Amino acid sequence: MKPDFEQFKDIPGTTIFTIELARKGFWLNQFCMSLRKAENRERFLADNRKYLDEWDMTEEQKQAVIDRDFQKMLDLGGNVYFLSKIFASEGLSYVQAVSTMTDMNVEQYQQMMLNGGRNIEGWRSKKERGEA
Repeated sequence: MKPDFEQFKDIPGTTIFTIELARKGFWLNQFCMSLRKAENRERFLADNRKYLDEWDMTEEQKQAVIDRDFQKMLDLGGNVYFLSKIFASEGLSYVQAVSTMTDMNVEQYQQMMLNGGRNIEGWRSKKERGEA
């Protein structure tokens, strides 16, 4: 019996990394893992586009990387643990990178997390928020 992942699409602000996303993002994630090597990080940072064109990624995935649109990368199959190689290559912390996926600056995001995270009210279901 195939698991029903459709139920997880109703959670606002959450991307569940399914097998479908893993397939979709395979080359995006392989690119990210290449950044473990210093020489690859140097090549990528010197010319993003040139380095990305060596990978069998979609144009949309490449543009999301160039734009550093981490939410878009997640939507296109990126795994957050692999995407961390991108922002680490630029010397950004996890908090700095993740705050770009919110409407908060780094300090606000960090304080929210220190306070226990986002209030769950209104974040349980997209239907509750009128988004479905």
